Amino acid sequence: MSDLARTLGVSESTLRRDLAYWQERGLLKRLHGGAMYTGDANLPPLEERSGQNLAEKCAIARAAVERIRDGDAMFLDGGTTTLEVAKLLVNRRLQVVTNSLPIAQVLSGSQETDLIMLGGYVYPKTGVALGPLLVRMLEDVHVQQALMSVSGITPKGLFNSNVLLVESERAIMRCADEVVVLADHAKFNRPALAHLCELSAIDTVITDPALPAEYRPLLDDAGVRLIVAAMDVT
Repeated sequence: MSDLARTLGVSESTLRRDLAYWQERGLLKRLHGGAMYTGDANLPPLEERSGQNLAEKCAIARAAVERIRDGDAMFLDGGTTTLEVAKLLVNRRLQVVTNSLPIAQVLSGSQETDLIMLGGYVYPKTGVALGPLLVRMLEDVHVQQALMSVSGITPKGLFNSNVLLVESERAIMRCADEVVVLADHAKFNRPALAHLCELSAIDTVITDPALPAEYRPLLDDAGVRLIVAAMDVT
């Protein structure tokens, strides 16, 4: 709230009235000390997105899991592709940190996996916890890899659908030795509401063979390792 008031040059009482106005119209949700944008109609619920490009997402998940060693500590961000990763990690000897309720549900019965669930405001379309509480929790977390999903990738960088989600994902990136983005070909040339980071801010992209050709040199120039997952031909 104080950041918004300072940026807009208005009093907090005026800002509260404005936020109440937009909440009544369904474009944001008031939170303690602030608000979260909820008006993005372009992001369908998780269950609607999970079947899109499923073969590509499964191939990307397999390629990601091949790079994970027993005993690793890792962060699994919420998303349909990272959910496929979680399914492949059941009963692996790992430490998995997540802010995703669907991922936590998959791994909660895994006997060999140490599961650490971080909290915050749960965004209803994705089941992902985000916001200031999550950011504070992440200050005490260190992992070898952070496996992340995004809404879109363009030459300008990575994008996601929610400003509060972007702030949370930046905190996730800071706690990891390696930031790995899992993105099928449909995510490329597709911007979204909030800019997450430049291409050079990530370490690795794992995608499928239909990656647009122009992104290979772009990723190489940005110093990003590119892994193209092999599709299952059976």
